[in-house]
Amino acid sequence: MELGSVGTLSAITQEGWPLGIGVRFAVDSEGTPVLCLNDSNSQFSIDTKSSLHVQLEQCGLRTPQCTILGSIDKPDDEKTMKKFNSIWKKRYGEEVDESLLYVVSVERVLQMEDFKEVGKWVDSSDYRSAQPDPLRCFAENLVNEINTNHVEDVNRFCNVYADLNFQVSEAKLIWIDRLGFDMRLWSPLKGIFEVRIPFPAEVTDEKGAKSTFNCMSQLAWEVEKCFSAPDFEKVKEVKQIC
Repeated sequence: MELGSVGTLSAITQEGWPLGIGVRFAVDSEGTPVLCLNDSNSQFSIDTKSSLHVQLEQCGLRTPQCTILGSIDKPDDEKTMKKFNSIWKKRYGEEVDESLLYVVSVERVLQMEDFKEVGKWVDSSDYRSAQPDPLRCFAENLVNEINTNHVEDVNRFCNVYADLNFQVSEAKLIWIDRLGFDMRLWSPLKGIFEVRIPFPAEVTDEKGAKSTFNCMSQLAWEVEKCFSAPDFEKVKEVKQIC
């Protein structure tokens, strides 16, 4: 949610029709969405049950989705409103009329890894207490850099770190986080797959992620050339996409 800025806010109109509009949003430290609604959005009044649907495209290969179920709310104390105004200004660099600021009180959250995937429901307490991944702000740039400059390493990872029973014609990183990275694999005979390659240890920043990737690349090269024996267990869980 922190990486997104635009979503679809939906509610049921007085006539009983579902209505969705595009909105900009920001989030506080617990992931509560902060919205700026004007008078023309009267169907989204306080206490209206609603949903906020947000998508995040990951390097053109996957589109995780998050749908928040809750109700429109408006804090009645000045201190909280000042905080939300500050959050909005930090996100968009603009002042906003505090009378137009609202929040979505989170009840439940549906998370989906991609289109056609089965979603997972998360309750509000788990959602609010979740810790943001430390690589989130530069994951996309790092993935693009690796896919552009380390094609041989990425392809080598398929053979060294994953236990595959098919030939891979192309491989790309989809996303990277503190625990590892997701890869998309193309096989001319078998189809398209995803596999997750874990890091040997958790990383905490961009420098650590790059250093770990480079070490894994070096080890993969040594294993492939039979200069080193593999001292790790190959990943066996591979998900077929199509």
